[in-house]
Order: sequence, then structure tokens, then C-alpha cells
Amino acid sequence: MAKQHPGPHAQATDQQHGQRWWRVMCLTGLDYFSTLGYQPGIAALAAGLLSPIATIVLVAVTLLGALPVYRRVAQESPHGEGSIAMLERLLSFWKGKLFVLALLGFAATDFLITITLSAADATAHLVENPHLTSVLSGHQVLITLLLIALLGGVFLKGFSEAIGVAVVLVAVYLTLNVVVVAVGLWHVLTAPSVITDWTNALSVEHSNPIAMIGVALVVFPKLALGLSGFETGVAVMPHIEGDPDDTEDRPTGRIRGARKLLTTAAVIMSCFLITTSFITTLLIPAADFEAGGPANGRALAYLAHHYLGGAFGSVYDLSTIAILWFAGASAMAGLLNLMPRYLPRYGMAPHWARAVRPMVLVLTAIAFLVTWLFDANVDKQGGAYATGVLVLITSAAIAVTIAARAARQRNWTIGFAVIAAVFVYTTAVNIAERPDGVKIGACFIAGIVLVSLASRLARAFELRVTDVQLDEVAERFVRDTAHRTIRFIANEPAGRDLAEYRDKVHQIRADNDIPVEDDLVFVEVTVLDPSDFEAELKVRGEVLHDRYRVLTLEHSSVPNALAAILLHVRDTTGQLPHIYFEWTEGNPFAQFLRFFLFGQGEVAPVTREVLREAESDRSRRPRVHVG
Repeated sequence: MAKQHPGPHAQATDQQHGQRWWRVMCLTGLDYFSTLGYQPGIAALAAGLLSPIATIVLVAVTLLGALPVYRRVAQESPHGEGSIAMLERLLSFWKGKLFVLALLGFAATDFLITITLSAADATAHLVENPHLTSVLSGHQVLITLLLIALLGGVFLKGFSEAIGVAVVLVAVYLTLNVVVVAVGLWHVLTAPSVITDWTNALSVEHSNPIAMIGVALVVFPKLALGLSGFETGVAVMPHIEGDPDDTEDRPTGRIRGARKLLTTAAVIMSCFLITTSFITTLLIPAADFEAGGPANGRALAYLAHHYLGGAFGSVYDLSTIAILWFAGASAMAGLLNLMPRYLPRYGMAPHWARAVRPMVLVLTAIAFLVTWLFDANVDKQGGAYATGVLVLITSAAIAVTIAARAARQRNWTIGFAVIAAVFVYTTAVNIAERPDGVKIGACFIAGIVLVSLASRLARAFELRVTDVQLDEVAERFVRDTAHRTIRFIANEPAGRDLAEYRDKVHQIRADNDIPVEDDLVFVEVTVLDPSDFEAELKVRGEVLHDRYRVLTLEHSSVPNALAAILLHVRDTTGQLPHIYFEWTEGNPFAQFLRFFLFGQGEVAPVTREVLREAESDRSRRPRVHVG
């Protein structure tokens, strides 16, 4: 349970109680589809008259790049862990943990900027409504903060039935967009001069179609916001209903449903991106897209008011505000699900990080700070959002490339490698042109690493064993000593020859005045991955040289393993076990660093400290002797 902590809002539902894939698509669509509220305006600012062509490039990258990547991620990581878990499996020791923390920093950038950017755009739709402009103008930051506070309040009270609400919001929002797009296309087609003027202007700016495509490729990284939502689509997989014969190891039905979700969402969004960029570019004057213009951050709402009247426009604004605000709820749930998957089992989160309400307060406070720093401006936050999205998609593309290579799928390996190269280029260009994103990501990474290391230090002496598993021989050793004093010798094995154990027994008996007739059992610990915080303890018993009984333990930390086996023996037999150590030579601080980083070091005092924290009653605490 500790190693697979799914987070408070992503409890893996069983196949009988899951939701149909199209309903779950609406949940992830809160993030994905809501970008229609600001994507056409961002595309117009980035590409100008080339916005439709640049959007077609974006759609091509979506359908031929991001979609195949995340369909493979759904197959490789069907329990909602996403591409981060795939990359985590490739790296061990501290380098793997630090790499995951860096990705979590960019994920935090993605989700937190989703909250602040969506709230800021919801505010823009509210303030720019013709009926409210005079009252609300100049209060954008305050309104955005209120929306974020309201979002935090929802999570403090409890977040349930999200999918049902998401279905209604997405259905209403997409229906209204269909109306706006249909009316916009009708006005374009019934006024031939509009298309003629646009093509003539394109010809003046760009000499030939090849030059247009080249420019569209150059500005494509600025449109990367249209790729958001794929990581969320994989994260919500545990909610998807599977087949009756699905197993936890191979949930075939859930994977199939997730692929349908990703494909359908990508196709729907691609159709909307192309049509909306076309009608907004042709029907809205370029000056109106600029900062302070009536179409800035709300191009489709501008068309709704202009062509369908104030009543319909206000309904459209209300729907847009609702889905943008609830997209922040989706992002908040994503953060509350993502962090508990990794940080607790790394030992890199305080105890209260497992609770929803404290985390909501922390995340809401950070969202307040980001909103204040960016003045609740959609355009200013676009670079940071795009950076978070692109880093996650790039990491996913690299992860599936490695997975395909490991599976000896040559064609898929080449294809995914090309996609990864495209996203690496896109990410690099986006960072070069808009460094704010990587700066914010770096701040999140630094914050997560510092808090994580401080937490790991504070929790260094916790009992970090999730379960104790003894084989048959080990159980017999424990059972045989249950009716007399149980004495263990902590031994760091060298050659494991007869002389080693004979000399060790002689030394321990001499140092501690142990009678010859008392039994002694050796305990040896093999450290697996010392960067793991919580792990299962496996205990194997064996008899060496026909006389010495040895319990071999496997864990990430020597002191924690020894403390856990002592407590297990006490609880199993009802007897207080004794364990005997020799002092380790060396500087105490250096030995502590060895324990912190490598799970070894000065074992005796650390073992005693772990026991002290785990058992407050001194009379029930196993005895530690050091000679």
C-alpha cells in the first residue's frame, strides 16, 4: 500500500464500479477542451495571419506525435502513474529519485499554472462581458484570487461526483462552441471577400506556400498549449471501467478504454482547433487580439457576442467561466494524486502531506503567489504553462522510445525517436523564447528537492518497513528460540567462512559476558536500493558450516531492517530479543551521512533510535548491546 499510494482522489476503482470511458474523457476534457477559451487568441498573437496553418501543424503533431505516445503510455502504465513511473523504472539509486523530483517539478508547473491560467482566463471572460465591464474592470487580480480561493474551498469541503459535473460542463461547452463555429463558418463562406482578403494578405507577407509552412513550424512551439491534457488523460485511467476478466497486472479493458478516450479527445479537439483558428483569424481584426483588446484571451467569446447577441454571449461566457474554473479543479486533483504516488515512499514528504486539506492550503497559497507575480495575465503565463506541458510530453516520448527498444520493436522505436526529437526541439525553442517557464519550473524543482531532503532528514529514524516476510527456515529459527532468551549478533559479512563466524562469536561473548550455553543467531543485512524509504523486509534463514544459524535480511537500510526484525520477533514470540554490536570506527557525522545516503554507517545507535521512535514503552523495547 505504501509503495502504491494512489493519492486521495485517484483510488483505483475495480472494474465493476468504474466509469465508461467517454464519461472519464469529460473529466480530462476539463483541462483539454477548456484551452479553447484562450488557445485561438494565443495562436493569433503568435502566428498572425498564419494562425490556421500553424494550428494545422499543431494538430498534425497532436495526432501523429502526442497521441501515439500516450496510447503507448496507457499500455505501459495502466494504473495512472503516467510516463514518470516508466522513467523511474529505468533509473535506480539517488539519480532516479532526483530525476523523478525534477519531473515532478515540471508537473507541478503544468498543473499549478493550469489552475492560475484557467482562473485568469475565466476572469477575462467575466470582466470583458459587455454587461459587467464597467463594474469589474481593473479588479482582475482580485477576482482571480477569489476564484482560486473558491476552488480551494471546494477541496477543503470535499471533492466528489466530479465526473458527473464534468460531463454536464463539457457537453454544454462543446455544444455552444459548435454553434459559434457554425455561425462563424457561415459568415466566412457567405462573404467571399473575407477569404480573398486573407489569402491576399498571406501572399504579401509570405512569398510562397513553402515559406508559410516554414514560418508555421518556427512559431509552432508558441502554440504548445493546445497539447495540454494528455498527461491528465493517463492519470485518470484508474477511473475507467474495465472488462470483467481484467486483472490488476493486465487490465486489458481499462487500457482499451483509455486509448479510446485519448483518441476521441484528440480528434474532437483537433477539429475545434482548426475551425476556431480559421474563423477567429478571418473575422476578428488583428488589433483586437493585442493586450487590452476585446478579443485578447477570449476570441470565441468575442465572436459569440458579436454574431449571436448579448444573451447568447453571456451564456457562452458563463459556460466558459465554469469549465475554466473547473479545469483548475481537475489540475488540483491531479496534483493531490501525483505527489502522494512518489514523495511518501521516497520519505520526501512530511506526514501531513498525505492529508488532503493541508496540501490544498499549500497549493492554494502557491497559486495565489503565481497569480500575483503574473498579474492574473493569461499571455504572461502561457510560456510557463507550455514549458510544463512540453517537458512532460517530451519525457513521455523518450520513455516510450526506450520501452519500444526494450521490446525489440524496431519500427516503433524509430517512430517514437523521431517524435521525441520533435518534442525536444519544441521544448528547447519554447525555453529559449520564453524562459519564464523553465525559471518557474526550476523554482518548483528546487522547492520540492529542498523540502524533500529536509523531510527525509526529519524522518530518518522512522521504522521504514512495510511488511516482514520470513521463509520457512527463518520462521523455524524464531520459533525454536521462543522459550528462552533470544540473542542476535549483527554481522557485516565478509568472506562468510568458518573463521569469520567463530571469531565473531568469541568476540561478542567476551565483550558482553554471554554464557557459553546461550544460543546466538547471526543477523546479516543486504542493502538493496538505499534511496528507497519504505520497502518490504525479506528474511531468509540458513545454516552455515553446519553450526551457525544466520538470518539474511534484504532491505534499503541496515538499522531499519534490524529494528524491524527485532520488533517482529518480539511480537511473534512474546519475548524481548537482544542484539549485539561492535562499535564502528570513524567520524560520527560521516557515519550518519553513510546511513542517510547508503543505508549503512554507525548501525548500533541508529538501530536503537529507530526502536525508540517505534516503541515508546521502554519495558517493551528490544535490548541493544554495544561492545
